[in-house]
Amino acid sequence: MTVIHREIWTSLSDAQLLAQCEVDTYRASGPGGQKRNKTSSAVRLRHPPSGLIVIAEESRSQHENRARGLRRMRQALYLKIREELPPEARTAEALAERPDYGSARDGAGRLRLGRKDSRYWPAVGVVLDVLQAVEARVGEAAEALGVSTGNLIDFLSGDDKVWEQVNHLRIRFGHKALRA
Repeated sequence: MTVIHREIWTSLSDAQLLAQCEVDTYRASGPGGQKRNKTSSAVRLRHPPSGLIVIAEESRSQHENRARGLRRMRQALYLKIREELPPEARTAEALAERPDYGSARDGAGRLRLGRKDSRYWPAVGVVLDVLQAVEARVGEAAEALGVSTGNLIDFLSGDDKVWEQVNHLRIRFGHKALRA
């Protein structure tokens, strides 16, 4: 069994995570005027331990692009790296005890987080782990997570990349993709 280090990687400071990455800078194409065409402000981060690669090239500032790239790397870790959940860890009670998921539910037990909430991406990671554990069956995942199927679908459809990852899982397990 492969040891997953998502929790460790995502808890690192920006400086520590950046130290684990190979950083490439290059000149981005597109609008932005002469300064953009003369400076290497675009950033590509490679995280060899996970095999993930992200890019950020929107800004003319390499500093801003590096910060944006680190945010994207953390998101990619939650989206792409799955943690194996044994059956006893897939119950609503066990999942509610996890700090990366339990705090994401409101007083009524529903998942209602926006993308800008710091609890959003950790909760996404747990939800995707559960979906993988139940072979992408949304009803079973909702039951394990202690939420309604509708609430789970609403949560998953809140971000295009999350929705895409859910459909990759569903197709991998032989189910039809969910429609938005």
